[in-house]
Amino acid sequence: MSSATRLVLLALTIALAGCAGTARNQTALPTPTLTQPPLQTEHDPGQVGGTILGTCHLRHHGRNPLPDPRCTPGAYDPTITAAKLCAPGYRTDTYRPPPSQTEHFKYDIAIPAYGLHITGPTELDHLVPLWLGGSNSAANLWVEPGGIPNPKDAIETKLHFWVCDAPNNQQRELRLGQARRAIAADWTTAEAVLGIVGGKASSPSQSVV
Repeated sequence: MSSATRLVLLALTIALAGCAGTARNQTALPTPTLTQPPLQTEHDPGQVGGTILGTCHLRHHGRNPLPDPRCTPGAYDPTITAAKLCAPGYRTDTYRPPPSQTEHFKYDIAIPAYGLHITGPTELDHLVPLWLGGSNSAANLWVEPGGIPNPKDAIETKLHFWVCDAPNNQQRELRLGQARRAIAADWTTAEAVLGIVGGKASSPSQSVV
């Protein structure tokens, strides 16, 4: 075999090895995963705003129901600050829509969108609760199976007090944003994500951004 032939074969070998390495690297790339959509903002005291388009599907964490993030990503009212929420005498009933609107939205929009057949009690739930400045937008409303009160209600109360227990208003505002995102992503893990133990804060188990 001549020197020229050996050089050609060597070049082909190197090229083929490079292609194989590229293929291996490509197959090793992680598969992209869905993330929680960003929270929406809406100032809508006393009224339900918007609608739900398309078909929605309940998720579950264990036996606990979670909304479809495509239909119900969560929304809050940017004018409801921690200072307002934590002020003595603050009441959420001044923000809540009248039953005529919530019943219409529940039975005529939310239940058909989620494809639920009512076989037991359900609640039209604010994903980001009013206690955390959640809005009345359709992006924040879903039909939660189960009676009232339910396990999510207790989490909402704990997160509200956790926000208001912060030492100053700057920290309360920071906690409010964290609490909104954590409960919208998965209310069943919100306490653990925020590092809340017995209503008090410890080191968060994961980053909340």
